[in-house]
Amino acid sequence: MTTRLVQINMKAQDDSALGRFWAEALGWGVDSEGPGVTNLEPVGFAYPDPSAVCIDLVARPEPKTVKNRVHVDLATTSTAHQAELVARLKDLGATLADVGQGDVPWTVMADPEGNEFCVLDPRPAHQDTGPIAAVVVDCADPREMARFWGQAMDWTVHEVTDDRATMRSAKGVGPYLEFVRTPDTKSVWNRVHLDVSPYPGDDLEAEKARLRALGATDPGIDQSAIHWTVLADPEGNEFCLLSPR
Repeated sequence: MTTRLVQINMKAQDDSALGRFWAEALGWGVDSEGPGVTNLEPVGFAYPDPSAVCIDLVARPEPKTVKNRVHVDLATTSTAHQAELVARLKDLGATLADVGQGDVPWTVMADPEGNEFCVLDPRPAHQDTGPIAAVVVDCADPREMARFWGQAMDWTVHEVTDDRATMRSAKGVGPYLEFVRTPDTKSVWNRVHLDVSPYPGDDLEAEKARLRALGATDPGIDQSAIHWTVLADPEGNEFCLLSPR
């Protein structure tokens, strides 16, 4: 039994408007499973598939107050493409952002609701990832995060250091999942989080127990009205365990 990363969940004050921004940014299609939820995935995509990590935007009234601990990095193929993408994203409503990055070759931006993301400089490792090069999680201990998530999912751990850990689908497709050491500590419920799913035929209750044995915890909220399970990783980052699919 195991899980795999199928999507990221992003809270939004206006899920439709923010969904339109990200659909344009990524060149993806837009759908909705109901009021207050906007679903983004590549056109012609058969969900779930490791070639892409989809995005679900869910309406929430609370405003963003702190830097997100989960963000996406966008891939580029050349310095010219990087400049063109930054300009296009500005036209769509994104702004440049300063998170203390200093002089770096990538560009830090924020979407129309202030969610940070990066437009990366061209890198060989990201030439086949699709528009999202990586989903990045801030953390205090990349090694511990690699241990937990490396056992929680069937993705392959590629690199582990004191400052960074990197994973990718075992099929060698789609974006990377990166854990980056940062000095900030988690202080509020994450507005962006990971959603994972077991495979068809797996026992959901057994998977919950397995994740808890690896170090996942319950966030202490009422979950009686939802059909998925909210857990937290060893650093307290919430994630959702969806039904097998």
